[in-house]
Amino acid sequence: MSGIRVLVAGASIAGPALAHWLGRRGAEVTVVERAPELRPGGQAVDARGVAREVIGRMGLDAAVRAARTDTAGAYTVDVDGNVLETFRADDHGGDGYIAEIEILRGDLSRVIYDDTRDGVEYVFGDRIAELSQDADGVDVAFAGGDRRRFDLVVGADGLHSALRSMVFGPRERFIRHLGLVLAFYTVPNEFGVDRWLLDYQDQESGRSAGLRPLPDATRAMAMLSFPAPDFDVDYRDIEAQKRLLRERMAGLGWLTPRILAHLDDTPDFYLDQVAQVVMDRWSSGRVGLLGDAAFSASPFSGGGTGLALVGAYLLAGELAAAGWDPEAGFAAYEGRMRPYVEANQEIGRLHVHSRDVPEPDAEPGPEPDMEALTELVERAINGVELPDYAGVPDGATSPR
Repeated sequence: MSGIRVLVAGASIAGPALAHWLGRRGAEVTVVERAPELRPGGQAVDARGVAREVIGRMGLDAAVRAARTDTAGAYTVDVDGNVLETFRADDHGGDGYIAEIEILRGDLSRVIYDDTRDGVEYVFGDRIAELSQDADGVDVAFAGGDRRRFDLVVGADGLHSALRSMVFGPRERFIRHLGLVLAFYTVPNEFGVDRWLLDYQDQESGRSAGLRPLPDATRAMAMLSFPAPDFDVDYRDIEAQKRLLRERMAGLGWLTPRILAHLDDTPDFYLDQVAQVVMDRWSSGRVGLLGDAAFSASPFSGGGTGLALVGAYLLAGELAAAGWDPEAGFAAYEGRMRPYVEANQEIGRLHVHSRDVPEPDAEPGPEPDMEALTELVERAINGVELPDYAGVPDGATSPR
């Protein structure tokens, strides 16, 4: 065991995944999460290409597959519900629009937490209040009153990362709003949703509404989006967000009025800007960032979970390979990850721009370069090497 003490902020997916790999490399890991417990449910997330390889190396392939949503595919529909396009989960070897491994964010978080909780210290209902570092370590004051010292600290606390603001500067410096707002929440499945996602897009307004199946067949996940060049609603003010959603979705056809009718009764409403995080570097001294906190590609990239899982593997591996030297380890992690991140962020931007509403007198745009697009998608799915880290400690037991 290395005896290296690492504090990880955030217990969604990136944080527990990093805890898994740090623990296997010999570190003593503490994960702090400001929520009182793991957050259940959430949007469906996908694991494609190299991210599936990471799940396999974690020994969690069977557990993850057992918790999948089992979505068969997706239909895009018109305002009357007529099917326009069909996408199957087995398209493109399971790496298509609907991935073979699709799982609710909260369910994946639970799988990784259950895998790590016996060897990792989880602290719920607390957060980092103050932090100062020197050449040898990081002193952390927690909001609950504890003061402790760690060798390394990693922020995996999402798009609105408090640790990023504390160490790197205000959020406005790094968050790039892409001009869309996304909302989702569970509703009673009065719509007959079975194993197929339904997606309605109104080309004139740039708005969309959708429904997707959930493991609990009595419920469905509603998904709504609308264009918004500016976004200034507090991401913690739920009532203001609901008012905004009602205003912006008013008059949209298909099943939208029935979906909105459940807005006040849902237990898990979420609304936020579709945004990316763009930073020149993801570390400062002994403090680093991972997942959306460092390089959010936005939900429209389809690659956020892959970035979190792959990033966790590489960050732990490179730190251990560098003998836990933060400068060398963080730099090597960033060098391996950045091209992969940039490809996924480009996918996210292209997907959002594909929903832009053209001006009435606008000239048609150029036809997309399909060869270049295909190459970009391949880089976003598989465009990163997973070293074996021969010679680096690995405390793995037999696969679960």
